[in-house]
Amino acid sequence: MDENKNLVGSKKLYSIKDLATEFSVSLRTLRFYESRGLISPYRDGLNRLYSENDRQRLSAILQGKQLGFTLTEISEMLARSPKNVDKSAELKIPVRLVDKQLQFLETQKAEVEMAIEELQKYKMEFC
Repeated sequence: MDENKNLVGSKKLYSIKDLATEFSVSLRTLRFYESRGLISPYRDGLNRLYSENDRQRLSAILQGKQLGFTLTEISEMLARSPKNVDKSAELKIPVRLVDKQLQFLETQKAEVEMAIEELQKYKMEFC
């Protein structure tokens, strides 16, 4: 495989190692996303070759994970995204999910802040 991309016809293709390195994910993660139907690499024997569309979808998947969405939610968002390559990296997040996720993260933040306060009190008292 070329350092970062192969050309088949006029399309760039990326190896599983290329994408794993670029996005700092494991090979297992990429295989898992494939098993969930989130990305669909071309198979050349035992080798997986990923298109630019797969690469952009992976970027969107990881963005969704960073925002705290489940793979099921991300899959639904990707299904709503346009199929062309230029737009495939955009997650179409419904407003209801944005609101729900913001509320969830605010609750988590409050719980973490309370835990930090308790540990700081404990540390001052006993350490």
